[in-house]
Amino acid sequence: MNSPDPEKSTGGAADSSPAAGSLTEPAPIKAVPLRRPGRWLAAVVLAILLALFLYGAATNDGYQWKTYWDYLFDVRIFDGAVVTLELTILAMIIGVALGVALAVMRLSPNPVLRSVSWGYLWIFRGTPVYVQLLFWGLFPSLYKVIELGIPFGGPHFTHWDVQQWQAPFLFAMIGLGLNESAYMAEIVRAGINSVGEGQREASVALGMSWTQTMWRTVLPQAMRVIIPPTGNELISMLKTTSLVTAIPLTIDLYGRAHDIAAVNFKPVPLLLVAATWYLIITSVLMVGQYYLERYYSRGSSRELTARQRRALVETSANIGDMGK
Repeated sequence: MNSPDPEKSTGGAADSSPAAGSLTEPAPIKAVPLRRPGRWLAAVVLAILLALFLYGAATNDGYQWKTYWDYLFDVRIFDGAVVTLELTILAMIIGVALGVALAVMRLSPNPVLRSVSWGYLWIFRGTPVYVQLLFWGLFPSLYKVIELGIPFGGPHFTHWDVQQWQAPFLFAMIGLGLNESAYMAEIVRAGINSVGEGQREASVALGMSWTQTMWRTVLPQAMRVIIPPTGNELISMLKTTSLVTAIPLTIDLYGRAHDIAAVNFKPVPLLLVAATWYLIITSVLMVGQYYLERYYSRGSSRELTARQRRALVETSANIGDMGK
């Protein structure tokens, strides 16, 4: 007796069953972006307000745009911008170097160093920078001669006649740098405290001294936290240089614009010229800050850089060739 044929007994149903591998693929999911009419409405409103402001400023004779364009690239203004940039960089170098020293002193186990650092921060953070610059402007009248030697009637090795210096740029650089160092000390101290205690313990276990631990282990890792606020301080220093008229120093950007405005009696366009140059220098500094932050933030994120991705692709290709 012959057994029935399965295909005939099922009437060909086996061909259309799921077990036969005839499953249809599901339709692809279509992503529909969310509609956000509020964003478009806000953008339109802001664009209209900005256009109205620009139109009003362009048609307002009080701004005196012809005078603005006449002095925007004036040689005196350009020289003042160069002096402002030099003053900013030199003052920041003093502030960063002294700020690092003060931060390390603040964290030192030596109570004398901690007290000196705290007193310094108390004075320079507790008084306005304009008052400090006024003091440095009066420095030649307070200390006419500085003598170096043995006190209480001893011999004098050398002396300086301060009234003959006539160096407002030097006093401005010192005044801004000393004030900035007080703020940089707190920034550096916060960056040092952000490094884990285990890093210091590991350095001590390797036989490093406290100074070596700070210089070789802690400070390099703290730079990732120190750099962003330091960039902000640099930009703030650029704008603070406009206060050096208290010394007085009038060869900076604001001083040059103020002197020209005092002659032609047109302060508004000259203020706009100074503001434009401040914006240009600030923009350049912000670009440098961005690349410096990216350099010191390497390894802090899981996202691979373009160079790391290329290296990973090349390594994978080499491993694949070796496997063949």
